[in-house]
Amino acid sequence: MNPYLSSQVVRRLAERFRRLYGDAAERCLARLAMLVGRYGIEADLAAQPPPPWDHKTALLITYGDMLRGPAESPLATLKRFLDAHLAGLCSHVHLLPFFPYSSDDGFAVVHYRQVHPDLGSWEEVEAIGERFGLAVDLVLNHVSRQSKWFHEYTQGIAPARHYFIEADPEADLSAVSRPRSSPLLTPVATRDGPRHVWTTFSADQVDLNYANPDVLFEILDILLLYISKGARIIRLDAVAYLWKTPGTRCLHLPETHEIVKVLRDVLALVAPDVLLLTETNVPHEENVSYFGEGDEAHMVYQFALPPLILHAFLSGSSQALQAWAAGLADPPAGGTFLNFTASHDGIGLRPIEGLMEEEALAWLIARIQDSGGRVSMGKGPGGALRPYELNTTWFDALNGVRGRSADLQCRRFLSSQAVMLGLRGVPAIYFNSLFGARNDHVLAEKTGLARSLNRTKWEAADLERLINHPPACERLIWEGYRGLLRARAAHPAFHPDGRQTVLDAGDGVFAFTREAPAGGERMLCVTNVGAVERGLGAEMLDGCDLGPGSGADCLTDLPLQWRGDTLVLEPFQTLWIALP
Repeated sequence: MNPYLSSQVVRRLAERFRRLYGDAAERCLARLAMLVGRYGIEADLAAQPPPPWDHKTALLITYGDMLRGPAESPLATLKRFLDAHLAGLCSHVHLLPFFPYSSDDGFAVVHYRQVHPDLGSWEEVEAIGERFGLAVDLVLNHVSRQSKWFHEYTQGIAPARHYFIEADPEADLSAVSRPRSSPLLTPVATRDGPRHVWTTFSADQVDLNYANPDVLFEILDILLLYISKGARIIRLDAVAYLWKTPGTRCLHLPETHEIVKVLRDVLALVAPDVLLLTETNVPHEENVSYFGEGDEAHMVYQFALPPLILHAFLSGSSQALQAWAAGLADPPAGGTFLNFTASHDGIGLRPIEGLMEEEALAWLIARIQDSGGRVSMGKGPGGALRPYELNTTWFDALNGVRGRSADLQCRRFLSSQAVMLGLRGVPAIYFNSLFGARNDHVLAEKTGLARSLNRTKWEAADLERLINHPPACERLIWEGYRGLLRARAAHPAFHPDGRQTVLDAGDGVFAFTREAPAGGERMLCVTNVGAVERGLGAEMLDGCDLGPGSGADCLTDLPLQWRGDTLVLEPFQTLWIALP
C-alpha cells in the first residue's frame, strides 16, 4: 500500500466525517478501519488501476430473471444467454436488484446481503461477474417495510430504532421535491405508539436516516460485501434524496454530496478500480453536479438524452437535441456519462426542464399516450403535480410512422440507438431494447405499475425462437443492434474520453464528429431523424475532408450516396464515416 496516498485519503475522510457527524469523526475513522479489515479488501495503491473504459465498453441493463429456462435458476439461464450472444459485445452487465424484496421489482429491499432464492445464489451472481464487469445496485435511500431493520425500529430495538426518519404530519414539508404523488409521510404502529415515517417513493419504501452514522456504516458494510462478490460498478440508486432537512427541497443537499464523496474515498482506499455511478433523474445541471470536482461519481446517467432523442425522431426535428449536445460541457478528468435511451424505469421528463418548450413537451406526451404508453406524475415544491416520466418500451414510443414498412420502423429504431452509441460516454442498453420489445399491457394491468409496460420477462426458448425467425422485426433489430455494437467496438474514435464536436447540419439531421483520445481516427456520425430523404451539403461538412464520390459507411461498408455535392440521407438513415 502507498502510505502517502492512503494518509491523504484518510485525512479527507476525517474531514468529511467531521462535516457530517461533528465530534464523532474520529470514532467513524476507527469504525471504518475495522470494517475494511473485516472483509480483508486491501488495494495495492502503488499499482496503477487499469483504464476504467474504452471504445469497447458497453453496459447491458437486465433483471436477474429476464429469462427463464427449465431445470435451472434464472441467473444460470441468463448467464448462458449472455455467454452465447453478448460476450464481446457488452463488457459489463448491470444486474438490477437481485435481493429479497417486497415491491417495486426489487427496489424495496428486504435483505441486502442475500440473493433472492427465486433467482439463484451468490455463486451464480459471481459467475456472471467472471466474464462481464458486474454492476450492482446499492439501494441506499430506503428499505422495505418488511426488512429486519424496520421491524426492529417498530419494536424499539437498538440500533435500528434510530435508523428511520420520523416527522410530524402537521409540519410544513411543502418545499420537499420528490418523484411520486403518494403521501410523503406514512403512519406506522410502534412499541412507543403511532409514528409517521418518511417515505419518498412509496409506503413500502421507508427512508433511512443518514444523520445517524450507524446507517452510513451499515451501507458501507454492504458496499464492501458487493465488492468482495465481484462488483466493478456500484450504482447509487435515488442518491439525490439521501439527506433530509425540513424546510428545504430535501434534494441534492450538501450532506448528500458529502456522503457520495465518502463512498468515493472508501473506494480509493480499498478498490480504486471500482466505479461509482449516480442515478439522479433530475434537470441536467443538477444531475452533473454529482461529478463534484472529480471527487464524487465516476459516471452519471445522461438523463436528458432519451427524451431529446425521442422528440427528434418523432418530430423529425433535430433542433433541441443539437442545441443541447452542442452546449454539453465536458465531464471532469476521470469522469464520463452513461448514455442510454431505455431502461427498467420510464423516460424521465424532469431532465429536459429548460431544454424543450412546454408546447413541444405536451406534444411528446400526447404522442406516447397515443401509442399505448402512460405518463407518471410526481410532486414538485408546493405539492403541484407534474409529468415525471413516460412509461413505454422504446420501440412502441417510436411506432409513429403510420403506414410505413416494418423495415423502416426497424431502421428508425436502430438509428435512434446509433445516435446514443456514437455520443461521448459509455453506452447502456436495456435487455428488452435488444430486440425491440413491445408494451406489455397484460403485465402492467397485473402489477398495477405503469413501468411494467417495459419489464417483460421471457421464456428463454421463446426468445431464442423470436430472434432467430428471419421475417420477424425482432430479429432485424437483434441483428442490427449487435452489428452496431461490433462497429462501435472496432473504432477507437468512440472512446468515452474522445473529443466530440456537434455540427450544424440543419434541422432534421443530427451530426457530430468523434476523435480518438490520442488523436488518429476520426469518425463522422450523421443521422436523418425524419421520414423523408434529406441532403447534407458540402458546406455543412467543413473540416471533414469529404467530397462527392468519397467515403463509405462503416456500418454497411457501402459507398456514400452523393447527388452532386450533396450527401444523400435516406429516411431514418445513420452513417458512420471514417474521416481521412
